[in-house]
Amino acid sequence: MKLTIGHLYPDLLNLYGDRGNIQCFCKRLEWRGIEAEVIPFLSGSRIDFSKLDIVLLGGGSDREQELVCQYMKEIKSDFKNYVEDNGVVLAVCGGYQLLGKYYKTDKKMIEGLEILDIYTEWEPERLIRNIILNSPLFSAPIVGFENHGGRTYIGNHTPLGKVFFGLGNTGKSGYEGVVYKNIIATYLHGPLLPKNPQVCDYLLERALKRKYGEDIKLEKLPDRLEQKANNYIVGRYSDKKYVLKETIKRYT
Repeated sequence: MKLTIGHLYPDLLNLYGDRGNIQCFCKRLEWRGIEAEVIPFLSGSRIDFSKLDIVLLGGGSDREQELVCQYMKEIKSDFKNYVEDNGVVLAVCGGYQLLGKYYKTDKKMIEGLEILDIYTEWEPERLIRNIILNSPLFSAPIVGFENHGGRTYIGNHTPLGKVFFGLGNTGKSGYEGVVYKNIIATYLHGPLLPKNPQVCDYLLERALKRKYGEDIKLEKLPDRLEQKANNYIVGRYSDKKYVLKETIKRYT
């Protein structure tokens, strides 16, 4: 078996260690004897989504997002078709915002790809801190680091998780991210996947199912270091707002 991962515009969307998410995809496949191919698509590259099993759309500044959006307008319909055909996507921060209708900054309006029915508006106070989510998709908490001036309003979309510590989509809604079909869109950096192997395997299993037409359950990995990294954040912050006793106990 083999999965092909498309890394979209790493020359522009590269602020927050998103290459670590690519490395996590590859290593967790390699450890299970599954081949991984990574194709970086730089600015202006032609993207053939039919050849991709996973797409990573990372984070960048407002200027870089605007440039990326200009490139992606040319492939907007192809990308939307890929998503509607259950293509797997991880979109982080700027990539998350780009999937919506628009991002209104303090200076201009950046048109989005309209793949998700969401929109983002800038506010002067940045939302910066470690963050812990509880998601119904996973038994373990999701941890990461958020740093965004945009407030993303997700309408009727399903959030990735409920915020137990941190600020999330708007700083007020109590929720973070979006799950739609096989998209996970989120503000969580870190990078996200090494500290949350459950999220990585969730995306890998969906990509394998889509490609090979069967339910594939990946064999469990020890994940001792990954769990320690996750536990550290949960243990450090949970007593400050919410106590995640059962989750901590399960993974300690």
